[in-house]
Amino acid sequence: MPPSSRHAGRSALRLVATLLGALLTATLLTSAPTAAQAAPVEDYASYQPATRCSPKPKPGAVALGRWMVDTFGGSYGAVGRQCSSSTSEHEEGRAFDWTLDATREADRARAARFLERVLATDRRDNTDALARRMGIMYIIWNDRMWASYDDQFDPDAYLSSSCSSTKHCSKTLRHRDHLHVSLTRAGGRGATSWYDGRLD
Repeated sequence: MPPSSRHAGRSALRLVATLLGALLTATLLTSAPTAAQAAPVEDYASYQPATRCSPKPKPGAVALGRWMVDTFGGSYGAVGRQCSSSTSEHEEGRAFDWTLDATREADRARAARFLERVLATDRRDNTDALARRMGIMYIIWNDRMWASYDDQFDPDAYLSSSCSSTKHCSKTLRHRDHLHVSLTRAGGRGATSWYDGRLD
């Protein structure tokens, strides 16, 4: 190979090596775990029904609701709710209603992306990693329920105890006009790992 060709070849190799090194560095920096991701993932949440009247929205529920709307769209719904004889976590300010319409394809896609995200397995093989870090106890949407304490978020058919059938049930009780997320008390306080740095 002529000297000029060898020089050009070495220059090209150095350029490729430099670009690959820069790409690797950028990848490592962008994929480095946050403090929350580095913390041990929480166990699957047990069922913690509301037992007291404390409807003021808890900081974890507010932060999660804002993240959901900011990340996926939709509208911000209720967190706290006036107390009654029910065991709704809204009455302890630790549930969030994400306003979506199950008859709209775009909203069904938003819900699907959210579920895929929070129920994904992380790089350390922690199943349902984000949901566990967020302190999610259960999710209800469009006649389905995903419960941490029931087969670890495997989806099940859902029918409100106030309904005799889906045909005789309002769209609200069927959770077709909103997606409901209930948090543990620790999640409601923002005391689980996902909330680290988000409540400042």
